[in-house]
Amino acid sequence: MENITVIGAGVMGRGIAYVCAAGGYQVQLVDIHSDQLEQAADEINKLFEKSVMYNKLTIDRMQKAIAAIQFSMDLEQAMQSADMIIEAVTEKLEMKRSVFEAAERHASEHTVLATNTSTMSPTEIGSFTSRPDKVIAMHFFNPVHKMRLIEVIRGLETSDETVEKVQQVGAQIGKEIVVVNEFPGFVTSRISALVGNEAFFMLQEGVGTPEEIDKAIKLGLNYPMGPFELADLVGLDARLNNLKYLHEKLGEKYRPAPLLEKYVKAGRLGRKSGRGVYDYSSDPKV
Repeated sequence: MENITVIGAGVMGRGIAYVCAAGGYQVQLVDIHSDQLEQAADEINKLFEKSVMYNKLTIDRMQKAIAAIQFSMDLEQAMQSADMIIEAVTEKLEMKRSVFEAAERHASEHTVLATNTSTMSPTEIGSFTSRPDKVIAMHFFNPVHKMRLIEVIRGLETSDETVEKVQQVGAQIGKEIVVVNEFPGFVTSRISALVGNEAFFMLQEGVGTPEEIDKAIKLGLNYPMGPFELADLVGLDARLNNLKYLHEKLGEKYRPAPLLEKYVKAGRLGRKSGRGVYDYSSDPKV
């Protein structure tokens, strides 16, 4: 296991590429948009600089890791050379289907095919290929370079060998692993979606301001981030997509709060758009 190809250079994809390169792998980060790749390269370089600044990496290790990352728009070539492919595109089944159907055509028979999904079925995604035993879900958490956990979800046909290879990669990149069986939402997304959605219902009902609700959850329940801070970080559109999927699969308790839907319709998607629950328009990092 030497070469890892990450498909999708958004927030999650670039974070996964960073930790894989820092862990010693050769990495290809692929996207169809050149501007997305440019932004990813800039952000990854800044992450490496901060790692050196805080003595998490040596300068030599940083230089080797930076040299190990290639940025590409050539999906076919990047898949052909991969020992593992980690798909990190938007949480829409048709987009994931297109990636895995391409992997079926171009990836080597030994390649592990992983989907970075927080809710979707690795069994269904595995059905898009003729090798479901090689398909698995690796749920990374945002921000990838800080969050210690990878939630690994095995599909109905996922082999023990595939699980073992993913565990080895997780260990090499410094992550803790939990392996769970597939069920909609897995473990973390089911809980997180409920908490986040309930926060929107409370805001809608006038229970408190976003600041008050976030503070209550952080200090009263010892969460590192409040539900609105987290929603703005991951994207309100991504949170809404997850809730719609869980509502379809698991029932009424996951019905999205109308206020969340209203924010998304208004383009208030969180940090990435400059405004979500909170206003980031004056934040130079956005």
